[in-house]
Amino acid sequence: MKVILKGSISQLGQRGDVVDVADGYARNYLLPKGLALPATLKNMKLLEREQKIEEFHRIKKQGKAEEMAARLQQVSLTIKKKAGEQDIIFGSVTPGEIAEALRQEGLEIDRRNIIMEEPIKRLGFYSVKIKVHPEVLGEVKVWVVKE
Repeated sequence: MKVILKGSISQLGQRGDVVDVADGYARNYLLPKGLALPATLKNMKLLEREQKIEEFHRIKKQGKAEEMAARLQQVSLTIKKKAGEQDIIFGSVTPGEIAEALRQEGLEIDRRNIIMEEPIKRLGFYSVKIKVHPEVLGEVKVWVVKE
């Protein structure tokens, strides 16, 4: 029996895939639990329509993410930290501190989306990458200065 998967099922396929499964598996498990739909002409057209809508929303979100990345490119943050000899700061600059500084600039970025290859432990200028969208990376300039 051919069915359209409504969600990702391990060892079977991803959402929207049309797969051929045993009749009993489809009738007794996939269809009653709402994990799949029979692959009828009506359901195939419905799937195609949903995929077009999802693609439209994905493109729209990616466009907004690119705008956000362009805004981030214009931002320059200054973070004040206590520092000792040779410009080594006490502790390090964390993604949470960068997210807070961005929030003060009017940009809402989750700290988990801030990508730092290594912790910032010295005074100076740094370029920090921010994951705005799965396909779009932004960059912000960070100045770490002595308090």
